[in-house]
Amino acid sequence: MIEPRLKYVPCPGPAAARAPSSGAHRMAFWDWGGAAEPAAAGHVIVCVHGLSRQGRDFDTLARALAGQARVICPDVAGRGHSDWLADPAGYQIPQYAADMVALLAQLHAESPIHTLDWVGTSMGGLIGLVLAGQAGLPLPAPVRRLVLNDVGPALEPQALQRIGQYLGVAAHYSSPEQAADALWKDSQGFGPHTPKQWLQLSRPMLRPVPQGGFVLHYDPAIAVPFRAVTPQLAAAGEQLLWQLYDQVTARVLLLRGAQSDLLSPQTAQAMQQRGPRARLVQFDGVGHAPTLVDPAQVAVVQRFLLGEGGAGEP
Repeated sequence: MIEPRLKYVPCPGPAAARAPSSGAHRMAFWDWGGAAEPAAAGHVIVCVHGLSRQGRDFDTLARALAGQARVICPDVAGRGHSDWLADPAGYQIPQYAADMVALLAQLHAESPIHTLDWVGTSMGGLIGLVLAGQAGLPLPAPVRRLVLNDVGPALEPQALQRIGQYLGVAAHYSSPEQAADALWKDSQGFGPHTPKQWLQLSRPMLRPVPQGGFVLHYDPAIAVPFRAVTPQLAAAGEQLLWQLYDQVTARVLLLRGAQSDLLSPQTAQAMQQRGPRARLVQFDGVGHAPTLVDPAQVAVVQRFLLGEGGAGEP
C-alpha cells in the first residue's frame, strides 16, 4: 500500500511581525510522491483539511490520485505535526494562505509545477478560495481546478455555533478506540462509516502524552480567533469571500452533504449562478462534511481532476 512521506516547510509569521520569534513556524505536509507518468509529474494536487482536522484525512483520496499526480496534504499550522503558533491570533485564513504560498514555492523549487489543483474541505476550501481568487499572488501556476467540499462564501451561523461547542475543549483518552467513539459524537454529519473507516480517520487525530493515553492533535488555542468572530466581522468576511469567489478563474466543483448545516442550499445555488459557476454534486445521507472516503465520493473528485481531459486541460 502506498504511504506518504512527512516533510516540512518553513513559514514566515505575519508581515507586521519584526522579531523572528514572533510568528515564524514550520508547517508539516504529507507528500504522496510524484506521478507514475512522466508527462504528469508537474501536476500537483493540494488537499487541505477542515478546521480541527489534519492532512491524513485525505489518505483514501490521495491513494486514488497519486498515480497520476503529486498529491500534497498539509497539516495546517497548529494541527497534526505542524508547529503551534506563539500568538493564537495567527490562527486565521490569511496566515494559512501565506503558509500555502510558502509550501508551493518549496514544491516548485524541488520540481517545477505546471498544473495546480486544489481540494479543500471546509476551512481548506476557504484557503483555496483565497488563493484562487487573487490573480496577483506568487503562485507557481494558477489554480486550474478547485474542489470546494461543503463550504462557500456564506457560512451558516448555527453550524459555527455547533462547532464552537467542541472546538478547543481539552479531553484525554485512554485508547484510540475510546477517542474514536468520543469523536463520533461530534462528527455524525460526516455520514455513515464502518467502524474500521472511522478508526482509520480518528487515529491521526490523536497524539500520545508522556503520562499515557492520548489527546487531540491540535493546539486548543485555534478556538481563540474562532470564538472572537462577531456578527459584524462575519458579515465583512462573507462579503470579501464573495468578491474572491467572483474572481476565481478555475473550474469549480462544489460538493455538498445534502443535510449540511454549514453550506445552505441557497448559498450552493448562488455559487452555481455567479462567478465561476460551480458544478454542484450533493451526497445524500451526509451533512458537514463529506470525508471523501466513500468510493462514490472519491470517484466524483477523481473524474473532475483527472478524467475530464487530464492534467493538460486548462
